[in-house]
Amino acid sequence: MADSSTISVTGLGSVKAEQSVPLFLMRDPVIFPFSLTPLQVDEENLSALRQAMAQERLLAIFPELPGDEELGMLPVQVPLKLFVYREKRYGGVGVLVRVVKELNFPDGSVRILVRGIKRIFCRQIELVNGVSVARVQLFTDSQAENEDTENRARQKSVTVAFQELASAMPGFPEELQVAVLNAESPGRFADLLADSLNISYAEKILLLSMTAIRKRLEVLAILLNRELEVLKLGMKIQSEVHQAMSRQQREFFLREQLRTIQQELGEDSRNPDIIEIEERLENIELPQHVFDVVRKELSRLEVIPQAAPEYHISYTYINWLLDLPWCVFTEDRLDCAEAQKVLDADHYGLEDVKKRILEFLAVLQLKEGEDRKAPILCLVGPPGVGKTSLGQSIARAMKRNFIRVSLGGVRDEAEIRGHRRTYVGALPGRIIQNLKKAGSGNPVFMLDEIDKLANDFRGDPASALLEVLDPAQNFSFNDHYLEVDYDLSRVFFIATANLLDTIPGPLQDRMEIIRLPGYTSYEKREIAKRYLVGRQIKANGLKPKQVRFRLAAVDELIDHYTREAGVRELERCIGQVCRRIARRIVEGEIAPDATVSVTPALVQELLGARKYILDEAAENLGPGCATGMAWTSCGGVILPVEVISIPGKGGLKLTGSLGKVMQESAEAAYSLVRAHAGEWGIEPSYFAEHDFHIHVPDGATPKDGPSAGVTIVMALISHLRNIPLRPRLSMTGEITLRGRVTAVGGIREKVIAALRAGIDTVMLPEENRKDALELPEMVREKLEFHFVSDFREAMEVAFSPARKVERKKK
Repeated sequence: MADSSTISVTGLGSVKAEQSVPLFLMRDPVIFPFSLTPLQVDEENLSALRQAMAQERLLAIFPELPGDEELGMLPVQVPLKLFVYREKRYGGVGVLVRVVKELNFPDGSVRILVRGIKRIFCRQIELVNGVSVARVQLFTDSQAENEDTENRARQKSVTVAFQELASAMPGFPEELQVAVLNAESPGRFADLLADSLNISYAEKILLLSMTAIRKRLEVLAILLNRELEVLKLGMKIQSEVHQAMSRQQREFFLREQLRTIQQELGEDSRNPDIIEIEERLENIELPQHVFDVVRKELSRLEVIPQAAPEYHISYTYINWLLDLPWCVFTEDRLDCAEAQKVLDADHYGLEDVKKRILEFLAVLQLKEGEDRKAPILCLVGPPGVGKTSLGQSIARAMKRNFIRVSLGGVRDEAEIRGHRRTYVGALPGRIIQNLKKAGSGNPVFMLDEIDKLANDFRGDPASALLEVLDPAQNFSFNDHYLEVDYDLSRVFFIATANLLDTIPGPLQDRMEIIRLPGYTSYEKREIAKRYLVGRQIKANGLKPKQVRFRLAAVDELIDHYTREAGVRELERCIGQVCRRIARRIVEGEIAPDATVSVTPALVQELLGARKYILDEAAENLGPGCATGMAWTSCGGVILPVEVISIPGKGGLKLTGSLGKVMQESAEAAYSLVRAHAGEWGIEPSYFAEHDFHIHVPDGATPKDGPSAGVTIVMALISHLRNIPLRPRLSMTGEITLRGRVTAVGGIREKVIAALRAGIDTVMLPEENRKDALELPEMVREKLEFHFVSDFREAMEVAFSPARKVERKKK
């Protein structure tokens, strides 16, 4: 509490509660009341000292505040009082000190010994006779706080922690311990302890600025506990280091004794690791440049102490060089007919991929020696079409070892090229690691999910793959860990991807792209019959005689419970049916020796109501509606488009989470239709008085791509003429402002999706006629195709009466 009267200080006489005192500004140390501290006097504070010595030998010392970063690391965050003087920040709470002694040295420097008296607040600073003088108010700890029972208890708790800390520090001054332990009051105790502890400058300023004794004691408890923890951890580390050093010295002496005993017995006293490496070198075949590197590293290993960290780095490096299959190759099965049987047995369809593999085997039969270069394929297609499992079949067909690496989410270049040996825990990259696992230099190496590579500050792994997948470079692939060229030219690399857009162009250029667009319903039925049903019956603990799937039940699952390009969800549904039958057998509803015939009715009973209606998109939806087709990473989908007009001012509204490309297509289609509206008897004023709303349902799914232009044009024309489009018709193609229909991609996926949705007539751009010829014959037989080059031809098809088509029953 602050008084306006004179305050008596024990042993220091009386001082006024408020007075003007020469200002002494400094950075370090922080002075506390009753502490005796030596100070170096600089030129800026020399005049203040002279004035103080001429008067009552009193100085007002305020510490300079540290930076905000240091203040932010304090254990307790409290607002500090401060003032700015001569562009520097000083704490608003300081200490009134009395100069006890002044010492002048021969070099002209001046040092003083000061004793802290009381905390002071700075009220005002003024210049008197060229000396900065502070108007200060003294602060005295209240008697009530010093006598408070809780504060006395806190003092005892802090005393126990202080004694534990002092006892653990051998050099702690005994007289300082006595002074702290015999403090008269909690306030005096806190100040003496704060002055004696080895804490940071900012923490001392925090303790000085706290006027409440309870707060000071709380912060001191925190700081003492922290110092105790640091001291204990340091002692633990020191003990562990001492034990490790003792153990190393003991091992050294024991090894020397063992070497001496072996020499006396006439045994080989050399390092057993080196003996083992030399034996391996004699029994394996290595390229000359690798052999030279191993020999050089082995001679270096012989002179390194076994306890040294470098020994293990060098030993591991030699082992990696010896473990790799430098000259180990499996013998290829070059019988194309046998390979064809294996591929056909494992996979139904996928003729393009099978054809490419058989071509490669035929080339290997004609070429001899090291001139054989393995192809680098990239299988691109939706999930579940068999890209990864196809790699296993290729390896089995060629009798090669198979290895697979998933690259999804890899963002560190070192994952491909390896780490430098100077790093702790360094390893070769994934390519070299998996070649060691494969055990041969010519495996089938699958790089799965190559389109999901990432990059960040650690590098770009896609760029690192350029050397791996470039036939002109990969004969001398250099891993950062090995630092020895490795020949990858005989490795059969197969990459898989869902999308080509996310694969960098230079990387695409190194690979041969083969598309796996997805399966038709017929192909899915055959795959289920040949592979999925039997696999799921076995996986769910059933026997083939217990469950028999009817083809109609498989068709039910394909048409009404799955909607995908691959067969992954179909396999899950088959597994779900098998699991529910297994439960009924276990619960006694079905006899274990009975045969369950899975029919469409049983499928609906086990799996619930149908999820999809086959002809949901094929029905006649009235004027203003058209069905488009779109391509996604999961295969093709149908894309319904709806158009309405409402009274307004000629605006165009687009909804359905459309991307930028589709928005531009819609605007171009709207402009085209508006330009030709007079041909259908539509007055220009109709557009000025109505707003048009184009909506693509399933609005939560983002949609983009240049394939909806002609669909939007037909929907707009249907709405303006109030005539519905031909039923069971779907279309794709981009439109220009002059009405020309341009080609689009993904025809196979789109057409298969249309067939899956119950479409029987498909309208494609004339430029895509060649793509339609590549469709499976079973798809072409079930659909009626029309090829158009401009929007008028498209209108003739879209608004023509539907031809009676007898849809074939399965």
